[in-house]
Amino acid sequence: MWVCGTLWWVRTPGRLWRRLLPASGCHGPAASYYSASAAPARVPALVYGHHGDPAKVVELKNLELAAVGGSDVLVKMLAAPINPSDINMIQGNYGLLPELPAVGGNEGVAQVVAVGSSVTGLKPGDWVIPANAGLGDSVIQNASNSGVGQAVIQIAAALGLRTINVVRDRPDIQKLTDRLKSLGAEHVITEEELRRPEMKNLFKDMPQPRLALNCVGGKSSTELLRQLARGGTMVTYGGMAKQPVIASVSLLIFKDLKLRGFWLSQWKKDHSPDQFKELILTLCDLIRQGQLTAPACSQVPLQDYQRALEASMKPFVSSKQILTM
Repeated sequence: MWVCGTLWWVRTPGRLWRRLLPASGCHGPAASYYSASAAPARVPALVYGHHGDPAKVVELKNLELAAVGGSDVLVKMLAAPINPSDINMIQGNYGLLPELPAVGGNEGVAQVVAVGSSVTGLKPGDWVIPANAGLGDSVIQNASNSGVGQAVIQIAAALGLRTINVVRDRPDIQKLTDRLKSLGAEHVITEEELRRPEMKNLFKDMPQPRLALNCVGGKSSTELLRQLARGGTMVTYGGMAKQPVIASVSLLIFKDLKLRGFWLSQWKKDHSPDQFKELILTLCDLIRQGQLTAPACSQVPLQDYQRALEASMKPFVSSKQILTM
């Protein structure tokens, strides 16, 4: 969530937060207990009142804080990324849209400062992340340069899976290739290379992939489907190209390929909070073991949000924009 203040506060019901990081052994500095009266009356936040171009509709405003009570939790936001889903939500073309006006952002890490009288699962000093959005065989993967894509490469490597990663061509392609291979990617090829006939020989020394992960859509998704083994599945979790996924009739009939979608927000609705917590703790274990590292990022002060928003919308940007409070 993109909100901060002199002490970087946000007020939110306790049920929307989960104490995930402390349970994994990750603690922040100890925090003193602050009563409701100690909280600043107003805090800066990035707010949008209508949908449109994020650089034009997002404004830095001061919001008033209410007193903490009951099931409320007062947290100090530390950092929050700008993700493609955040941009899509502001533009108004995402599957989950909050009531307007809304504070931008769906993810981040915060520290609990104060809790209401009925809160028992959290205490001042805990580090927390939002539980819900809207507050904010071989594997072929498309758009591997995204933060999610880089994470999938590492998770696949940790599970002993081989990955073939498809990226868009760019001036720094060799630099990107070296980085992705350092994360565990076995092959890194461009969309143009994927269309070449000789790419069929890519799998002569390895099983033909049965799973493709796609976050782009458009023509590249069709090329990914052609590379799958009979009975394979393509999972689409994003639409960066803003074009439909196109599958030929022959691929569906003669190769029995399957098309699936994945949306984390829906997954969390279909699973219990304990299952989500287990997922996060599994990722934390991979981080502690050195098998999962964060993508390249640029830390930007909240006050410089315009620069961060513009950078996050540029093509071929490898660095994740992180708003720091």
